[in-house]
Amino acid sequence: MRKKDTFDVMTSTWAVIADACAVFGGFILATWIRFDSGWVTVTFGTPTNVYSLYSKGACVATVVCLIAFRALGLFIRPQMGSFANKIPKLVRAVGIGILVSTVFAFAVRNTIADFSSVALAISFFTVSFLVVLERYIMFRLEWNVSRHSSETNQVLIVGTDSVASHIQRTLQKETMLRSRVIGFLRTNSEQSDKDIPADQIKGRLEELESFIADNQVDQIILTDSRLGHDRVVDLIMLCDRNLITFNMVPDLFRIMTSNMDMQSLNDIPLLGISKWPLDLFWNRALKRAEDIVGASICLIFAAPVICIASFFIKRSSPGPVFFKQERCGEDGRVFKIYKLRTMPVDAEKETGPVWTVENDPRCTKVGAFLRRYNLDELPQLWNVLTGEMSLVGPRPERPHFVEKFKEDVGRYMWRHVSKPGMTGWAQVNGLRGNTSIEERIKHDLYYLENWSLAFDFKIVLRTIFARENAY
Repeated sequence: MRKKDTFDVMTSTWAVIADACAVFGGFILATWIRFDSGWVTVTFGTPTNVYSLYSKGACVATVVCLIAFRALGLFIRPQMGSFANKIPKLVRAVGIGILVSTVFAFAVRNTIADFSSVALAISFFTVSFLVVLERYIMFRLEWNVSRHSSETNQVLIVGTDSVASHIQRTLQKETMLRSRVIGFLRTNSEQSDKDIPADQIKGRLEELESFIADNQVDQIILTDSRLGHDRVVDLIMLCDRNLITFNMVPDLFRIMTSNMDMQSLNDIPLLGISKWPLDLFWNRALKRAEDIVGASICLIFAAPVICIASFFIKRSSPGPVFFKQERCGEDGRVFKIYKLRTMPVDAEKETGPVWTVENDPRCTKVGAFLRRYNLDELPQLWNVLTGEMSLVGPRPERPHFVEKFKEDVGRYMWRHVSKPGMTGWAQVNGLRGNTSIEERIKHDLYYLENWSLAFDFKIVLRTIFARENAY
């Protein structure tokens, strides 16, 4: 997206060196824990020159891990996004590296050297810990240097629509890019987005050549997909003549975030939407296993909390402890969702179906507390065990709102291709309650298109600390 500069090359090189040290150190630490710490019983004795032997093995394993890191794109600079988003990929890369190293170790076992399987198992945890710690330190150093450095990438956006505004916000947020939007150019009779200040609109597309002559422009991003083919080609050629990086936001960005799938019908290329991860049987089976194990364990810990909450709910207002409500699940099927009651019985008798708002007067004091800390959701673990819900997925909506949104919001019904979740990507990003339904759909579809067990695990962890719009 942007030109590579010396800082990017330097940080990428340092990442290789730091990762190598962390991986090697993790294997040596695992060796110490296995043979010298006293934490693990040594049944068959300690090999002669154990550290010399295992250091050689650690060198080979380090190279294997670095190859795995490279294959997963962990050395690409500049880094974008939060560090928490990178942890699952780091752990996965370590796991792949150690798995391949273990295969090598058993291949040479009893011939070249005899490596301990216990030490190899311990190394997964020690290497993962040191790599994550080292990467966090590197991330913070890079972030701080970038924050105090001048912008090296001057960006001109051709277009003044909502996508252009979104790109500006993203570039401002991604400190590592060290990019600055120097202005916008209007195309055709396009209306400007309300978030783009009038003084940042530098003119029209026809004035681009003169603007480039008077200003330093390193990158041009075209967001107006309605621009004709010939004008786009002219724009690309102009950028080529002036050594300016050109990027274009595809028209499909407005309606989807999916990866594209290229097929062919004899000699005719066909472009379509690639399959989503949960379209595959084994992924669905893996997710179901995750739900059963996770919900079973969580119910054991949640049972005392539900019992204590039940006592206070009964004291706060008359009525049942549990609240049942119809929600739409997979394929739009209606099911009964269970929650701890947070409002008086018949709270919607006068208003009909409405969303909860901040400081909702209908909530009891106990109910407001339960909602604030997501404790009212705990009975949904039963819905997960019965297969009506999943631990993670798009939040289930009431049939009343589904009927409304499926007509008004594009691609809304696609969120029903999988089971709804107790928590979801939209929820942990503060998109719940009386918030933008369009933004929720974008986050829900992003989750479905990028599902993985690591992604689920990250969402579950973030749910523990998710408080935004929890009312």
